[in-house]
Amino acid sequence: MINIVIIGGGFAGINLAKHLKDKKGIQITLVDRNNYNFFPPLLYQVATGFLEPSNICFPYRKLFRGATNIRFQMGEFLRVIPIENKVVLSTGELFYDHLVFATGAQTNYFGMENVRKNSLPMKTVNDALELRNHFLQTLEQACMAKDEAERRKLLTIVIAGAGPTGVEVSGMLADMKKHVIPKDYPEIHAKGYESHIYVVDGGAAVLGPMSKASQAYTHGALAKMGVEVKLNCQVKDFVDGTVSFTNGETIDTKTLVWAAGVSASVLNGLPPECYGRGKRLIVDEVNRIQDFSNIYAIGDTCLQTSDTKFPSGHPQLAQVAIQQGNNLAMNFILMKNGMVLKAFNYWDKGSMAIIGRNKAVVDLPKPELHLKGFIAWFMWIFVHLMSLVNYRNRIKTFYNWAGAYFTKDQSLRFILRPSKKETASSAE
Repeated sequence: MINIVIIGGGFAGINLAKHLKDKKGIQITLVDRNNYNFFPPLLYQVATGFLEPSNICFPYRKLFRGATNIRFQMGEFLRVIPIENKVVLSTGELFYDHLVFATGAQTNYFGMENVRKNSLPMKTVNDALELRNHFLQTLEQACMAKDEAERRKLLTIVIAGAGPTGVEVSGMLADMKKHVIPKDYPEIHAKGYESHIYVVDGGAAVLGPMSKASQAYTHGALAKMGVEVKLNCQVKDFVDGTVSFTNGETIDTKTLVWAAGVSASVLNGLPPECYGRGKRLIVDEVNRIQDFSNIYAIGDTCLQTSDTKFPSGHPQLAQVAIQQGNNLAMNFILMKNGMVLKAFNYWDKGSMAIIGRNKAVVDLPKPELHLKGFIAWFMWIFVHLMSLVNYRNRIKTFYNWAGAYFTKDQSLRFILRPSKKETASSAE
């Protein structure tokens, strides 16, 4: 019996586990800090109140209900002790024959402490809910603000990072500004208060990794929607309600959404020489970590340079994580049967980004093809719908999207903050 421990239940970890489900001679323990899997590409729709968290989340225990060889343990990874083949978690210890890290990536603030403390990231469901609460709270405050400068700060949003996440957030906020705010916040709309949505990026174009055609279409579409795009503009600080940039410019705002970069996490117990660029773990062609025979890394947390098409490493994308999880699952089966392992080669299926209602871009590598507008938007909807983890999530999400499309509205804009239970002394 091969005992495999997987740390992390994102795209990589979940696909590895699913492809080893019910395989004889293999026992899987999946570990995650949460008790649910979630779909990161749609976090921004939770943050803007167009989807419920339950639309993009599903509990691990229900997902693997009935699986004969998979168990789930909720816990935070603390350290690995390779010499003992042991993982220490916040909830106990696990022993393994093979260990797989699929821990994904975390927000990278590039050492800017004020940005870390004051901006709003969007990497987890909790982040998305905090962002939703913040967006709605600032609108409520703007309705009551008497000072014009303070109201302008409340109604100004800066999104740092013009990649897919930054573009999607800004596009959704622009749609809300046009279709929702006039109906829900007449105090703001009727008086024509000044408001701004900025997307800023240190690069020379939006959607940097995509084609020039996609970049040009996206830039133009955002501008038509009222989003102000500032390129070659790097954030330097965010303090006292002011975002400052390296070129000397500033923007007064209460909201800085941070979508400007990610990095992997340093894992306690692995030596420094295991890490490469962006704190990613250096792995060989079968995703085995450098200098280890039975520890692997897949997805955003690994750096693999053996693929000749990607000599500098693969992009940190969902498709890479999914394919690496699938390939490693096949290799564990080959390993159990004493067969030669298969090197990982990434199949680039293309890239896409949604901008707003009926607006998206798609780049396909083979044949080289660029799509934009409604057909690209429809493809984005279909791909993301089918990528959700089960039919329940797909049906609920489709229902919400259909309602939002035809009504240009949604009724999920709740400010929800769980209150802390009062202690006995404070209640007396």
